[in-house]
Amino acid sequence: MIKGLAGLALNSEAVSDADEEIFIVYTHLQQASTDLVGSDGFRGLGQVDSRKDTLLIQFELKPPAVQSDPQPERSKATKRKTKTKTKTLFNASTKTIEVDLFQDKTALRSRKGDTGSVLWRASIEFAQIVLQQHFFQPENPLFDKAALANYRVLELGAGTGLLSIVFSPLVRSYTVSDISDLLPLIRKNIVLNFPHGKNKTSSMASNISVEELDWLTLFSLPSPARMRYCPCPFDAPTEPWDLVLLVDCIYHPSLLPALVETIDVAATQSKSWVLVAVELRQEDVVREFLDLWLKKGQWTLWRLEGVLSLHYGIWMGQKGYERQSDL
Repeated sequence: MIKGLAGLALNSEAVSDADEEIFIVYTHLQQASTDLVGSDGFRGLGQVDSRKDTLLIQFELKPPAVQSDPQPERSKATKRKTKTKTKTLFNASTKTIEVDLFQDKTALRSRKGDTGSVLWRASIEFAQIVLQQHFFQPENPLFDKAALANYRVLELGAGTGLLSIVFSPLVRSYTVSDISDLLPLIRKNIVLNFPHGKNKTSSMASNISVEELDWLTLFSLPSPARMRYCPCPFDAPTEPWDLVLLVDCIYHPSLLPALVETIDVAATQSKSWVLVAVELRQEDVVREFLDLWLKKGQWTLWRLEGVLSLHYGIWMGQKGYERQSDL
């Protein structure tokens, strides 16, 4: 057990060897539900629906069930037998959050290597967990509500921008980044969900910044220029990122060295947490990513357990981790 992203205890396991880690998570994957699993053992690429121009995403957030005290009830038939009756109660109302989202089907088919112009399932499932815990906080959440409100977040490989839309109201500031070709789609979706009127105000989106951050471009620069190219928090340029977030960005081996370098440049030693969530598809690609990250040096990594389903791997890391934060 270690102290997690918000200073709370999380179920976690230290990661020191990529081969061992891959063996563990893919063994767990074999025990996962077979819902939506194809003949190859995987759930397809992970796109939600690449045929649609627009999507309506709904997050149903349910209050935790509370079990009432067992009440003995006399049997009407015999007056001698008893049975225990437990009622399930709810301590609050169900909350629904809706997000309208544009996709770019043309770019998906015409732009080589394009993956971010459509929505991927991992973003929805990660958002569902964070939102559920935020509004109905369990004993051991991934993010404490009060701590998260002060976070400055940088998201890498944001795609359609879904996570910036649902998470920006929860944090101090949110910088959403991707290659330049995808920035118009991200801005379009932010404006769509934070317009004037519609019971939403433009100020709700004032803590979002949309920035170009191409991992390959960063990787091609000399070391001093990499720091200048990487975005800083727009509300406090001298402050570190509290969280660098990547959701389902591990997909092509040719991009992995540049991605790991981008993570290393963006994270401030002993200050920034990095959280990576990925749907478990090609194990060789995930193995290579973890191996490159571990070999970067100065990094301490953990696998988080019980946050997402077994179809996903989720890891967090910090450069220059300070041991005094152990429980």
